[in-house]
Amino acid sequence: MSNRILVVDDEAIILQLATMVLTSRGFEVLTASSGQECLEIVERKTPALVLLDYMMPVMDGMTTLHQLRKQHPDTYVIMLTGKGSEQIAVEVMKAGAADYILKPFKNQDLVERIENVLRIRRIEIHNRELREERERLLNQIEGWNLELERRVAEKTRELELAHVEILQAEKLAALGHVSAGMAHEIRNPLNAIGLFAQILKPALGHDAEKSGYIDKILHEVDRIDAILTKLLDASKGPKVTLEPVCLVETIDRILHTFDEQLRASNVRVEKHYQEVPPMMADSGEIEQIFNNLFANSLYEMQHGGVLEVGVGCDDQRVTIEVSDTGGGIPKDNLTKIFDPFFTTKAKGTGFGLSVVLRIVKSYKGHINVRSIEGEGTIFNLEFPLAAETA
Repeated sequence: MSNRILVVDDEAIILQLATMVLTSRGFEVLTASSGQECLEIVERKTPALVLLDYMMPVMDGMTTLHQLRKQHPDTYVIMLTGKGSEQIAVEVMKAGAADYILKPFKNQDLVERIENVLRIRRIEIHNRELREERERLLNQIEGWNLELERRVAEKTRELELAHVEILQAEKLAALGHVSAGMAHEIRNPLNAIGLFAQILKPALGHDAEKSGYIDKILHEVDRIDAILTKLLDASKGPKVTLEPVCLVETIDRILHTFDEQLRASNVRVEKHYQEVPPMMADSGEIEQIFNNLFANSLYEMQHGGVLEVGVGCDDQRVTIEVSDTGGGIPKDNLTKIFDPFFTTKAKGTGFGLSVVLRIVKSYKGHINVRSIEGEGTIFNLEFPLAAETA
């Protein structure tokens, strides 16, 4: 309490006099006759101020003062002393006393000194509370700033991803316009080449060498036509038939087609499947996704590694993760891998991941990639539950 005062003195007359004077001024007064009793009462009653006698037996005033300041810093101390030397005054003030009063004291002077110390105590405690409140508010503001920075960074990432997706969609749209016209223009002369080659072949009779040239021409014609088909698939895709597709069964079926290559490359497959509902999709397109992803992973693990496939879901989406321990993708290439025609393979066409992106987008899904060069690559796919083609 702010008006509770403890008077500590081994002389009963001092205790009686101080109690009478202070009680008449509205203070609640406690008394103690020794340093040890003083510490016990302060521990229980937490007075605002202690009037402490400098000279006491067993535990003197200075020892008691040190203990009070150490254990109860909010209890202020005025030292009562019968010795008026400057040395004692300096000593008690350095030890933490708020003031000192010489005995015998005047009643009015005692009350005024007590009220002054209590006023200083209120101001100092209030200032300390203000500092603590300021520190608390600064910490709170810092927390808000950190949360704001986190949210800004999160939104920035989302915007960057959205921007990348828009660019990819624009590229696929542009590719669609270009590829449709290109396919038509190329296939006309290509069909003529194939037709003339077939006409020439019987005219060569039994010349096996020249007949072989014709076969090579026809083979290259078929190869160009296949590339055009892939180009069209990457840009707009074929017509699809929606039906319930079990992702786990589809993934296992595609993995099975790679059994021989997995054994030859010494690649171990690790599966982490959760039970997920069927996805409304075209089974052929879903197979294309995993066929391309697995083929890319195995290309990077020709001398052994681990291919991990995870399938899971929550209330809103199905998630698939395909990871490998291959050579990874260089950082500069991460933003290019879904671009049509981009490939780092010697004989690649650059359509595989473009097809994957087009299919994923057609089911309102998302795909992203993380990779550390030399450590491997992770593809993450997400599809909304009950997805339908756009």
